[in-house]
Amino acid sequence: MHQIQEKLLELSKKLSLKGKSLREIGDLVGVLNQPQKIKHHLAQLEKKGFINSLEGDSNQKSAVGLISVPILGAANCGEANMFADDNIEGYLKVSPAMLKKKNNIFAIRATGFSMNRANVNGESIDQGDFVIVDSENKNPQNGDYIISIIDGVANIKKINIDEKRKQIILLSESSKDYSPIYIHAEDADCYHVGGRVMQVIKKPR
Repeated sequence: MHQIQEKLLELSKKLSLKGKSLREIGDLVGVLNQPQKIKHHLAQLEKKGFINSLEGDSNQKSAVGLISVPILGAANCGEANMFADDNIEGYLKVSPAMLKKKNNIFAIRATGFSMNRANVNGESIDQGDFVIVDSENKNPQNGDYIISIIDGVANIKKINIDEKRKQIILLSESSKDYSPIYIHAEDADCYHVGGRVMQVIKKPR
C-alpha cells in the first residue's frame, strides 16, 4: 500500500473525514497543496474497500448484513512465485458471525500445497481456500501463520524467529518436502509482513 494511503487510513480511524476538504485532509497527513493527489489516494482506498465513502470503516457491510472482505489476489504456499498485488480482484461476502474480526482484514486465495498440514484453528490451508488476514497485526509471534512479502512476492508461511542468530525462518507445513526460506532479521528492504493469518475459509467440497 502506498505510504500516503497508509497515512490516510490511519487518519480515518481517528476521525471522520466526511465534510473535510481535500486540502484539509492533505494538511493532516503532511501532503501540502496537493489536493488532487489526496483525491486519487482516497479513491484508491475506497476502491480497495478500506474506507467507505470517506468513513472510517475498513470493510464494507452489504444490505443483507454480510461483510464484504476485499480479495487482494493470491499467495503461493510453496516457492515464492506468486506476485503480490494491492489491486482488489473482488469481494468475499461472509457472515459477520463467521469472522473473528470485522475491520482491517483482507482475503487471500491460497495456491499450492505446502501448507496442507497447517493448523489454523483446526483448519489446514489447501489450494483454493481463502485465508483471512489481519492487516493490522504485522508483529507476529513465533508459530504464527503470516502473509510475507519477499521482493514483492506474497506467500503464506509459519514464522520462526531465531533471535540468537538474527534470522527469520518461514516454514512450510506440508505432506511434501519444501525447503524453508531464511531471511536476515534486518533485511527489511526485501521482506515485510503483510499481516497475520486469522482463519481459513475452506473452498466448497
